[in-house]
Amino acid sequence: MACNIRGLRPWFNGVVAAIRPYNDNPPQRSLPGTGSRFTPLKLTSDSLPAHLEQQLLPAYLVSGDEPLLTSEAADAIRARARAAGFTERETHFLERGADWNDVRASANNLSLFAERRIVEIRMPSAKPGTAGGAALVELLEARDNDRVLLITTPRLDRDAQGADWVRAVEANGAWVQVWPVDASKLMGWLRARCRRAKLNVDDAALEILAERTEGNLLAAHQEVEKLRLLALGDRVTAEDVLSSVADSARFDVFQLGECALSGDAARTLRILAGLRAEGVEPTLVLWSLSKAMRDLWSAMTAGSGGRAGAWPRQTAALDKGRRRAPHLSFPRLTARAVRADRMIKGRQPGDAWDEMALLAVDICARPVLALSQSMLK
Repeated sequence: MACNIRGLRPWFNGVVAAIRPYNDNPPQRSLPGTGSRFTPLKLTSDSLPAHLEQQLLPAYLVSGDEPLLTSEAADAIRARARAAGFTERETHFLERGADWNDVRASANNLSLFAERRIVEIRMPSAKPGTAGGAALVELLEARDNDRVLLITTPRLDRDAQGADWVRAVEANGAWVQVWPVDASKLMGWLRARCRRAKLNVDDAALEILAERTEGNLLAAHQEVEKLRLLALGDRVTAEDVLSSVADSARFDVFQLGECALSGDAARTLRILAGLRAEGVEPTLVLWSLSKAMRDLWSAMTAGSGGRAGAWPRQTAALDKGRRRAPHLSFPRLTARAVRADRMIKGRQPGDAWDEMALLAVDICARPVLALSQSMLK
C-alpha cells in the first residue's frame, strides 16, 4: 500500500523523539528559523575547534587543497557529531554528472528506530553540476534534526563560491575554508605540532624540518610523529632531524614566481630544483618566471599603487620587488627568457633549466653570468 512518507514526516519525528531516551546533554544545534542564535559562518581550520566546543550545526562544507588540514577538519566535525549522538555514518562519492537520486533516497530514508546519522558527500570537483547543485540545496534546506550533512570538496574558485548550493550551506550551516600554510608561517605551525606531540624542538631543528617538508604538510605531520617515536626523551635537536627526516618538500610554479618577486635567490633556486625533480613541464616554469618579470615591470611603471596582474598573496613579495625593479635590466631579462624558450622548443642548444636558473637569479638581482651584447640582439 502506497503512502505519502513526506506527509508523515512531522508525525514520525514526534514519535521518534518520544521514544528516544532522555539526554541530559543535548547537542547545541542552531537551525534556520528557530531562533536568533543561528548565524551563517565562515570558519577556518584554526577557528573550527572553538566553534565545535560551542555548537554543532546541521551542515558543514569543508573545502581546500591541503589534504592533511582538510582531513583533520572533517575528522573534528565527525567526532563532535558522534559525541552528540549521531552514531551512524553514510558516505557518498559523487563526481560531476553523477546520479544524485541515491543520495536523496538515502538521506530521506525513514526508519522508526533509525539512529541519528552523519551523511557525508565527497566531491572531487567543487562544481557538482546543475542536478547536483539542486540536490544539495534540497538536502540543505530539509532541516532534518536527525542528520548532520558534511560536504568535502577541493578549493572553491570565485564562480563556485557564488553557487546556490554554497549559499545554502552558509544559510543552514557553516563553511570551513582550509588554506595552505605559507612558508613564513610554517615554522610556527611545526612548533605547535611539536608542542602537541610533547616534543621540545630547538629553532635549528625546526628550520631544517621546515625546509625538508615545505609544501607537504602531510609529510611534515608524519615526520613529527616519527620524531616523537624516535627521540630519546622529549628534546629534539638539529642532528636528530638531519638523521631521520627525508626531504619531502613540494612546490608549485606559483611559489616560484612569488619567491622570485621577493628577491630570495637561494630559495628560488631551491624551488626551481624541486620543480625539476618533480617533472614539472619547463614551459610552466618559464611562464611563472616571465609573469614575475611582467609584474615587476608593471609595478615599476605604474608607480607606488601599481599591483596589476599580481595575485593577492603576492602583494608583499611585489612590494619588495618594486624597490629593486629600477635596478634590473629588463632587456637582459627578456633576452634570457627568450633563450630559455628557444631551448625548450629545441631551437637553440643548451639546457633550458640552467637558463631558467640564471633568469631566476637575475630577477632576484643576483646575476651570476652576464649576457654578451650579441645575445641581446
